[in-house]
Amino acid sequence: MRELILRVGKKGEIYTTKEIREKLGIREGGRVIAYIRDNILVIVPLPDIEEKIQRTVIKLTPEEVERMSEEAQREKSVYE
Repeated sequence: MRELILRVGKKGEIYTTKEIREKLGIREGGRVIAYIRDNILVIVPLPDIEEKIQRTVIKLTPEEVERMSEEAQREKSVYE
């Protein structure tokens, strides 16, 4: 693990390097979670909403969609 020295601003802001931001995917306006573990500050980036949506998108073939549609229609008719 490579150590990097970061700068702290007058109001206590911690300035990261471009290398860190790129490696962790931290973007301007993004959010991170920070916590202390054994006297060590841990900063974890939170994925933005677009990333979450991309991760949860399911890719289906037309055949799979048709099969799911048919199953849903059968289930609906059972409950009606």
